[in-house]
Amino acid sequence: MAIAAVILAAGESRRFGPDHKVLAHLHGRPLLSHALDAVREANVFSAIYVVSGPVPLAEFCPPPICELVNNNWASGMGSSLRVALDQAQQDGMEAVVVGLADQPAVEPSCWRALAGDSSWPILVATYNGERGNPVRLAASVWPLLDGAGDYGARELMRQRPELVGELACQGDGRDIDTREDLEQWN
Repeated sequence: MAIAAVILAAGESRRFGPDHKVLAHLHGRPLLSHALDAVREANVFSAIYVVSGPVPLAEFCPPPICELVNNNWASGMGSSLRVALDQAQQDGMEAVVVGLADQPAVEPSCWRALAGDSSWPILVATYNGERGNPVRLAASVWPLLDGAGDYGARELMRQRPELVGELACQGDGRDIDTREDLEQWN
């Protein structure tokens, strides 16, 4: 089965401060590199897409990683997800597993497990019983995602709970939104 990993990195990062958070260093390396390492280590994806916006990220995307530029990034996460889904459809993917660039402690095992479980059209990672990211989206639900707003697939999951399964994952699904968050992780 052809499955793409998607890392959304196109947010404005306004709560973080003047520098973009995906470039901020955690344990001596840019935050984005932690998410990319987990995806690569999962070693199950047919393609890896990084959706960028206000900050170019090509230096983090050597082949076979593909940077997808969302020129409409300011409209919210929905447009970034749509950019990734359009590319996945063009590339013949049957599903995507979507995570965030600012989640440094999502384990490769979580990415791998989500990619391998096709029992639900939407499969969401949980940490200690709480839903988080990444989220697996089968191609059958892509037309239901309108690409609007700042909520990704969350609104679809709320409207169509019968499509959603949960998968308990190891690791930590918290994200880094502020400099204070980053200091706590460092």
